[in-house]
Amino acid sequence: MREKTMIAKKINENYNYTIYACYAGYVVQAVINNLAPLLFLTFQREFGISLERIGLLITINFGVQILTDMAAAKYADRIGYRASVILAHACSAAGLICMGTLPFVLENAYLGLVASMALGAVGGGLIEVLVSPIVEAAPSSHAKDAAMSLLHSFYCWGHVAVVVLSTVGFTILGMDRWYLLPVLWSLVPILNLLLFTRVPIRHLVEEEDRTPAKQLVSSGIFWVFIGLMICAGASEQGMSQWASMFAEDGLNLSKTMGDLLGPCLFAVLMGSSRAFYGKFGEKMNLRKFMAGSGVLCVCSYLLAVFMKNPLLALAGCGLCGLSVGIMWPGTFSLAVKHCPQGGTLMFALFALAGDVGCAAGPGVVSFVAEHLPKFGLKAGLFAAILFPAVMLVLLRALRKDTALR
Repeated sequence: MREKTMIAKKINENYNYTIYACYAGYVVQAVINNLAPLLFLTFQREFGISLERIGLLITINFGVQILTDMAAAKYADRIGYRASVILAHACSAAGLICMGTLPFVLENAYLGLVASMALGAVGGGLIEVLVSPIVEAAPSSHAKDAAMSLLHSFYCWGHVAVVVLSTVGFTILGMDRWYLLPVLWSLVPILNLLLFTRVPIRHLVEEEDRTPAKQLVSSGIFWVFIGLMICAGASEQGMSQWASMFAEDGLNLSKTMGDLLGPCLFAVLMGSSRAFYGKFGEKMNLRKFMAGSGVLCVCSYLLAVFMKNPLLALAGCGLCGLSVGIMWPGTFSLAVKHCPQGGTLMFALFALAGDVGCAAGPGVVSFVAEHLPKFGLKAGLFAAILFPAVMLVLLRALRKDTALR
């Protein structure tokens, strides 16, 4: 009994456990965002859902996350970080359980998928808003921008785990019992919810020290960061959400090979990019690193679109993961240096902008693919090059601001 009390006390007082819980929080968000795309072709075949309505599921996911970001910007500080992050995990678990049950319970299977995606998206949106400021506020001896990149790398490792473990699950259980996988994945947010009830949490900026909302949004450079977040989300999810279907349908690969060489390779390289910067970032110029990543992102999309050899096209998918890795956490880190008193509001607004991009990127891909059926997803992915190109323009604008160098 005494030993259990000591362990509980250790968890309650040690901020390392807070960081671990935040790492796991990004794994939960990875499950929410990336499990359904592995099943898009299954949804299409089993429930007769069109490509356009599948694209709408992505929009609903990130659209609800946007609304959640807006609500969190206003209420998260009032409710408190702990209560909010526990609610986030509860919604995430419920959404996953519903994904495996509602399509078979409701008369309209598509409405069941919509409801489960929306419920999970509430959890994913809250996690996105809360985890970064919780880590930023935690005492640490490491450089914050490197720590932020390492934190965001766990989203990628979660993505890898989703693809690999789900592929194993599909193989063992069979695709006809795919509905068991979301229910099993719900254990991850349930267990992390329990951890968040115990770990120490402190606020990033006290209320009296926060930059007022009006002052924050009136800054021109703030809107440059908003643009960067939109482009980061769109560049990442434009490829990530469609990689599995692109590999299966566009490149005629098997489900297993398509998932392992498409979204899995994407996630591995994206995580490697973030982990690399997390380890060596103190010695690098972040803005230049992001600019180089933007150029590589444009090249990777072109490779995926124009290479006739399936393996070379999949190499483009993988390189896209490598290129987008630093975009999201890098923008957060640059913004924190420029607006150190932005607090939860700033993180919420950036998360909102990022989710706008996460919805816009896949949305553009599906819209163009639907209206150019001759070229399909290749035409859609080509259109998505717009986002890393705009990011390069915005990064160039940051060169004029000496505070960010």
